[in-house]
Amino acid sequence: MYSLASATGFIVTNITRLIVLVWDIYLTLFNFIAPSKRPGHVMAQGQPGAGGKWPEYIAPQEGDSRSACPALNAMANHGILPRNGKNIPFKELSQAASATYNFGETFSFTVSNFSAGMLGKGFERGTFNLADLNVHNGIEHDASITRDDSVHQPDQGRPNATIIEALLKSATGKDAYGNPQLTIEDVAWYMAKRRIDAKASNPNYSLSLFHRAFGFTNTSFLLTVFGGRVSDLEKILLEERLPEGWEPACKEQKGLSLSVLAVTALKVEVGAIMGRSE
Repeated sequence: MYSLASATGFIVTNITRLIVLVWDIYLTLFNFIAPSKRPGHVMAQGQPGAGGKWPEYIAPQEGDSRSACPALNAMANHGILPRNGKNIPFKELSQAASATYNFGETFSFTVSNFSAGMLGKGFERGTFNLADLNVHNGIEHDASITRDDSVHQPDQGRPNATIIEALLKSATGKDAYGNPQLTIEDVAWYMAKRRIDAKASNPNYSLSLFHRAFGFTNTSFLLTVFGGRVSDLEKILLEERLPEGWEPACKEQKGLSLSVLAVTALKVEVGAIMGRSE
């Protein structure tokens, strides 16, 4: 039988999910009606990144904590999160990620709240180190497009240049100025390739349905948030640095909602299943 605590937790969890769902529908509808933010004005005045000016980049030092997520590491490298990557409140993470990448509040809250639960901590008062997120098959998973599997590289705070450079070289698109740009088909194909390669080289390979979903959602950020532009992604993925003058490609008034992100993520996963001809 369920204990009272288990029953209460089940009820609270599902009420929270319902609130987030309704909240996200509101954000999506508001963004559909409201005009997008103007280029060069995605970041509010006084925020890091306003006018394309990001705080000073400092590469991680010995003893600093870093995660398997380039976006979070970049925030620490620029001092948007504590530079040592330690003792970060989950609420601060939610707010800072939303402001930095123009995420909708529903997405930032969901990821931060899930991370807190994964680590057995409370969202309201809990803190964490970035490296805490590297617990295998929590958020970190096999067949990443920026990291080697943990069986080969236990320190998931380190990007794998070979894997990232191969991803960027797979770009077949062009932006408005003719610069190389990743497309949905490109990232879908490369994600499928990473799954095949990881399965062949990793004797402990595993990728649950949940982690497949997490993987193609993360991969879709390359398009929805970073715009797929290779010259930017070289710095973001390899150096975990936000380029001077960069701003999020998503320009919705209320930030990128879970619903809109899910559409791109599903296109990436369908593409990964269907494959891309060479």
